[in-house]
Amino acid sequence: MQYSQIVRGIFLSRPNRFVAQVKIGDREHTVHVKNTGRCRELLLPGTQVLLEYHPDARAQGRKTQYSLVAVYKNRGENLPRLLINMDSQAPNQAAREWLENGGFKASTGLQPQQIQREVTYGQSRFDLAFQAGGRPAFMEVKGVTLEKDGIAMFPDAPTQRGVKHLSELAHAAQHGFLAYILFVIQMKEIRSFCPNREMHEAFAQTLLQVSRENVKVLAYDCKVTETGFTIDQPVPVTFP
Repeated sequence: MQYSQIVRGIFLSRPNRFVAQVKIGDREHTVHVKNTGRCRELLLPGTQVLLEYHPDARAQGRKTQYSLVAVYKNRGENLPRLLINMDSQAPNQAAREWLENGGFKASTGLQPQQIQREVTYGQSRFDLAFQAGGRPAFMEVKGVTLEKDGIAMFPDAPTQRGVKHLSELAHAAQHGFLAYILFVIQMKEIRSFCPNREMHEAFAQTLLQVSRENVKVLAYDCKVTETGFTIDQPVPVTFP
């Protein structure tokens, strides 16, 4: 997952979940935030952020020339800053590339074929669908930007839609589909992943339940650069 043109800026404020005020050079700009989550621990005044520049914004009918896609998280005096991609649209593309480039096969031993995006099943639309080992498979992808002391967590806000997706995955598994939920942790230096029970207990409980009903729970960290990221290494999943 790569961006074409990246510039640096300083985060100032976030008037609403869709836009932010960012200083680029000596000018203040209104930019699009490509993540509607809270991200309160990331978007702090004075924090350095990375933005994708859209030179043809006007021709495309865009209201802003920049999209905020990543942030440098300050972690204290004795730790280096942590680069976190926070583009909520990017994990789906990264997951498809991971499927196509052998990451899924290395993890499961199964070769994905006939990969499709945004496929409807029941009352949900799953991010990815494919064939593997002679069986149809669904995969739901969740981007993870919340980190505390080396532990990645999801969600950072209540998500009834996420609970619904988990239930639909379990239903698909009961009817012969392979079912996966992939947590794409958009950073490195992560020891483990766990559902954020304090934020949304129903999601945490449902994830534990479906993990016992043949829904495979996968979590992977990412190699993140200023110009993009790729899914990298598996991370242990724990249930608090």
